Amino acid sequence: MASTLPPALPLPSDSKVRIGHVHLKVADLERSLGFYRDVLGFTLMQRFGTQAAFLSAGGYHHHLGLNTWESAGGRPPAPGTTGLYHVAFLYPGRAELADAVRRVLQAGLTLEGAADHGVSEAIYLHDPDGNGVELYRDRPESQWPRTPDGRLAMGTEPLDLGAMLRDAPAPAGAN
Repeated sequence: MASTLPPALPLPSDSKVRIGHVHLKVADLERSLGFYRDVLGFTLMQRFGTQAAFLSAGGYHHHLGLNTWESAGGRPPAPGTTGLYHVAFLYPGRAELADAVRRVLQAGLTLEGAADHGVSEAIYLHDPDGNGVELYRDRPESQWPRTPDGRLAMGTEPLDLGAMLRDAPAPAGAN
C-alpha cells in the first residue's frame, strides 16, 4: 500500500519540546480514577460529571485526561489491532518510582514486566481498560551506556525489584 503522507520534513530538535498530556478513552470513569488517582497518586484537577476527568502531577492543569465520550462500557482493543502501546510516566528519582511500585503492589495489581534499560529503570502494567502503562525513572545522562564510538547502547536487562523497593520511602503513618 502506497503512503499517502507528504514527504518527510526535518523535525525540530528543540530539547524543550515535551508531551503535554495524554487523553485516554475509558469504559468506566470511576474505575479509571481508582487506578490513576488512588493508586498512582495523580491529583484530580477537574471533572465533567460522569464523562471526563483531568488529572495532574504537581498541579499542572492536566497530564492525563480520561473520558467515556465514545467508550462508556467499551472493551479494550483486541490483540492485533492498532492503538496505544503504553503511556509512560517519568518519576524524578528511584525513591519516587519505588514508592509508586509499592502502591501498585499494595493495590493487588499485576506487574507485566520490569526492566533495566541502561538509561532507565522501568515497570510495566496495564490500567483497568487494558492500556499499557510504564512507570520509569531516567538515570543521569552521564550514566547512560555507550558503545566504544560513543553511540547510545540501550538494552533490556532484569530489574531487581527487591532492591528498588528497599529504596521506597516509608508509607505515610508508618513508624
